[in-house]
Amino acid sequence: MSKRIRIKETQDRLITPSGLLLVGAILSRTTLSRNLNRIKKGKNTKHQNANCVIPYIGLLCQGKTDYEDVRELQEDISFSCQALRINTIPSTETLRQRLDEIGFELAATGMLMEENATMLIKNGVEPIECFTGHIPMDIDVSVHDNSKTKKEGIEWTYKGVYGYAPMYAYIGEEGYCCNAELREGSCHSQCDGTVDFIRDTLHTAKKITDKKLLVRMDSGNDAIDNIRLFIKEGVDFLIKRNLRKESCDEWVEIGRQNGTESNPREGKKVYTGSIYRDREIEEGKTVPIRIVYEITVKTMMPDGQLLLEPKIDINTWWTLLLDSEEDVIRLYREHATSEQFHSEIKDDIGLERFPSGKFDTNAAILKLAVLAYNILRIIGMDALRTTKNISRKDVGRLRAKTVIKRFMLIAGRIIEHARDTFITLGCSNIWRDTFCKLYASYGGT
Repeated sequence: MSKRIRIKETQDRLITPSGLLLVGAILSRTTLSRNLNRIKKGKNTKHQNANCVIPYIGLLCQGKTDYEDVRELQEDISFSCQALRINTIPSTETLRQRLDEIGFELAATGMLMEENATMLIKNGVEPIECFTGHIPMDIDVSVHDNSKTKKEGIEWTYKGVYGYAPMYAYIGEEGYCCNAELREGSCHSQCDGTVDFIRDTLHTAKKITDKKLLVRMDSGNDAIDNIRLFIKEGVDFLIKRNLRKESCDEWVEIGRQNGTESNPREGKKVYTGSIYRDREIEEGKTVPIRIVYEITVKTMMPDGQLLLEPKIDINTWWTLLLDSEEDVIRLYREHATSEQFHSEIKDDIGLERFPSGKFDTNAAILKLAVLAYNILRIIGMDALRTTKNISRKDVGRLRAKTVIKRFMLIAGRIIEHARDTFITLGCSNIWRDTFCKLYASYGGT
């Protein structure tokens, strides 16, 4: 029988979130601290804005959103400040008050998203293109359930819960977030400000990559204003159409006359094809826009049960792409991957329920979460490139949750010797070599 393991306290400086070293190194390549300190702060002048905001980004990178969690960084203030490259760590009360004071300016100005783009560029991010050679950009709304709270802006959402309905924009196959905007729960996908949001997102994306963009959106954004903007900006688009009052029988007839018929099984026919319809993009100027369609007619269930009436399912998309209908449909289906990106922000980072009762503060926290999400994405993608066989499966990216467990919460021991500070990683941690390589690549030693 093996001996029992006993617990003994020690005076050694043991750090659980050693991954803060990576966070500080990545953020140091931006001018975030300088721009944060330029924002006018309130009465408490002891802490600069950067000393309040950057520690909170560090918490978000660990999947923690509560203000109380900042007390964990105070347990070893020296390490936390050195790792995040700041001067001090605020108290819980100071952190809450400061975010409330500067929340509106952080949310209303584009400073955080500009720093987000700078961070991606400075860290050599090159978004991965899809099989057509485009850089995909997925723009979508995702509901955050904040039921049973009294926060500003929470309203009844289309998901049947009380909460917020922010809009997100992701770029590349790996899903870097290049823009986000907090919205009240009752806001429609195409509410006032959506076109401005898309325009700002496109300008940010063009800073990150010079390759051809392909914007993918759901039927909630089937609006001529969006199409006009995409044509003006010279980007390709793929927008699912809202059939509104269009007749299903007419579409079935179009499919039978002009489409390609396939029979996946008995009692099921699928028609695919494309037609063109003129849309007015400027006063007196119309442009033919391609509509790709996929029409499914079922007369029998998979188990052989006959249907009294045919079940018709119609999907149509606006696009200027000249690829085959099968490729266009495949491109749109890959748009569903953005739901996984939403999940990483809401579940892995923990921002399903926002920490503040004030709308402006939560809007600022959402943008800070975008920075944290991209930091974790950068670390995950660089880890895949740095180390072979990092996963038993052939994966294209690491989830934020995986990066947090492997690299953010890696334990280390702090040693001070000869006026230098060292952090040692245990030999039993299989990710230590990758961690060291990542830190060195971000400008560490």
